[in-house]
Amino acid sequence: MSILNFIRGLFKSRDEPQNRYNFSGFPFLFGRSISGKTVNETTALRISAVFACCKILAESVACLPLHVYQQDGRNRTLAVDHPLYFLLHDSPNKEMTAYTFKETLMLHLLTNGNTYSQILLGNRGEIRGLYPLQANRMTVKRNDSGKLIYTYRPTTGENEHMKNPDEVTFQREDILHIPALGFDGLIGYSPIAMARNAIGVAIATEEFGAKFFEQGARPSGILSHPSIIKDFNKLREEWQKIYGGSSNTGKVAILEEGMKYESIAIPPNDAQFLETRKFQIAEIARIFRVPLHMLNELDRATFSNITQQSLEFVVYTLTPWLVRLEQGFNKALFTENERGKFFVKFNVDGLMRGDYQSRMQGYSIGRQNGWLSANDIREMEDMNPISDADGGNYYLVNGNFTKLKDAGAAYEKAGDSNE
Repeated sequence: MSILNFIRGLFKSRDEPQNRYNFSGFPFLFGRSISGKTVNETTALRISAVFACCKILAESVACLPLHVYQQDGRNRTLAVDHPLYFLLHDSPNKEMTAYTFKETLMLHLLTNGNTYSQILLGNRGEIRGLYPLQANRMTVKRNDSGKLIYTYRPTTGENEHMKNPDEVTFQREDILHIPALGFDGLIGYSPIAMARNAIGVAIATEEFGAKFFEQGARPSGILSHPSIIKDFNKLREEWQKIYGGSSNTGKVAILEEGMKYESIAIPPNDAQFLETRKFQIAEIARIFRVPLHMLNELDRATFSNITQQSLEFVVYTLTPWLVRLEQGFNKALFTENERGKFFVKFNVDGLMRGDYQSRMQGYSIGRQNGWLSANDIREMEDMNPISDADGGNYYLVNGNFTKLKDAGAAYEKAGDSNE
């Protein structure tokens, strides 16, 4: 019976999208982890590995050129005259560059699992601006007719187009909403919320390390005295004043009147403190699918495999995010008449170029097999084209290549002439 209730709950989530992750009645939300540490967007980003992963992914997507193309049969051309081209390629609004806009969208996806942007329309119905909205201040529900309604609680001075300071309601066509992984396909799950226990361990480990140095980089212990101490609070304060703190590490303790010091805490080496910290870096990198060498974790990296890992980062890490963004833009920003004729696409050629020798070998193969011209290659290398008189747009092929049905034709003609 519980399985049936769980299945009904999944279908109910489509009726009322919620940023909750219910399984067996247990809500996976931002909050306290099993380690006892509170995990949310702010506390998670204070962990260097989480911040580095989000920064790497957000900046990698932001630096990629985003173009609007027009499709004409099998041919595609840059649609530089389309209103969206300038917004996505140069500046989506008066206050942001395209780089900042894409970086902000990615950070919202990586921390909250959803990204929302307000779509501003001109007098003729064209899109004239895109403003990112805070994902944690947005609520998504369905109205009585089944349409999605977005309710937003703006912050003070968020942007000049927020007229209502308390609450704003948007229709589906007024919002660019791109969700990350989620059960209902409407609301994405926050990677930080879903992995809050792993991140909570990292927070606890970092706090332990900070406290370890604050207390003098020595384990806690007991001061014992053979007789009765009248003012033990003063003795403890004096001990902490002289030997506490990382600046006092290594000082020689002088004990009087038969006093003894006994350590009672587990030393960090015995607790495998450093190993735990390194494991949490790998655990966080696994959550965001970021190669360890990009986090400066080079224990098992070699010069021979880093190049391949960098290409795998583009293929297996960036590409899913890019496709998600591209399809979200195509669905929300183009009208029904424009879909199929126009589309947006990131240009990842710069990240896939590889080293100089590999590029030259690839160009040579393309040139010899007739599917690359000299100007095609020069364009990919950011070089100016050469004229047709110099063969810039010629497509060449080796003379020994021929169609299979024509094989031996020259020999047969030669034989006929001999006869």
